[in-house]
Amino acid sequence: MDKAIQITPADTSDIPALCELLHLLFAQEADFAPNREAQSRGLARIIISPDVGLIVVARQDNHVVGMVSLLYTISTVLGDRVALLEDMVVSPHVRGVGVGSLLLEQAIQFARLNGCKRITLLTDRVNAAAHRFYQRHGFRFSDMIPLRLILNE
Repeated sequence: MDKAIQITPADTSDIPALCELLHLLFAQEADFAPNREAQSRGLARIIISPDVGLIVVARQDNHVVGMVSLLYTISTVLGDRVALLEDMVVSPHVRGVGVGSLLLEQAIQFARLNGCKRITLLTDRVNAAAHRFYQRHGFRFSDMIPLRLILNE
């Protein structure tokens, strides 16, 4: 990396930049569509509620260039806190230089520090590059498959 990357928790002033990143992510995902108002509302709820989760950002020259979110819940099988890793995205102009790895490693560290015993994530079924990336960082495929019920339609 030619310019230093800082990895920090997000704050509410980051929301516009985070919405831009989410637009990139959701535009490429089959199951989701960008909606700036909804994304702003969701980001704010996570940022101001540390018990709900944490958004980790990568900054270069004080500009947000990547993000990942952790959402917390309790696993009855483990009897303890676990995290859902969501919304991992890096700006196209800094991809391929390790920003995603820095973000993911820091998110994993934050999950450990927050008492999480497991991290679960979803990727698009056809996104082999994402599968390889997460596997390089210790994630393994599960025999579980996701099912979704949309309640607001």
